[in-house]
Amino acid sequence: MEYYEVLRRAQHAACEAVRPGVAAEAVDAAARSIIAEAGYGEFFVHRTGHGIGVETHEDPYIVAGNAEPLAPGMAFSVEPGIYLAGRHGARIEDIVVCTEDGGERLTGTTRELVVAEV
Repeated sequence: MEYYEVLRRAQHAACEAVRPGVAAEAVDAAARSIIAEAGYGEFFVHRTGHGIGVETHEDPYIVAGNAEPLAPGMAFSVEPGIYLAGRHGARIEDIVVCTEDGGERLTGTTRELVVAEV
């Protein structure tokens, strides 16, 4: 999948954008801009992430229009995706915690493409 490398770069950029005081929408924009520049913008049809805590989906929502500043201790997903209707799609998801110095990925699995044969 040619677009997987675009998705990997977008997810990395979003994780790197995590810092205290950065607006949640800026993290979304970091991923979304890379996907759009590669020509897949119309295929990224959901927010980049959501808070993790008491509920399955909660604040902070990592999405355009959410100017809430990130703060140390906030935990959320960073999960941009590209979905080609009627064909297939991909998403790379990490759980990230905003720290005093940036973001810490809690997910330890590879972000490299793994193809499962069925």
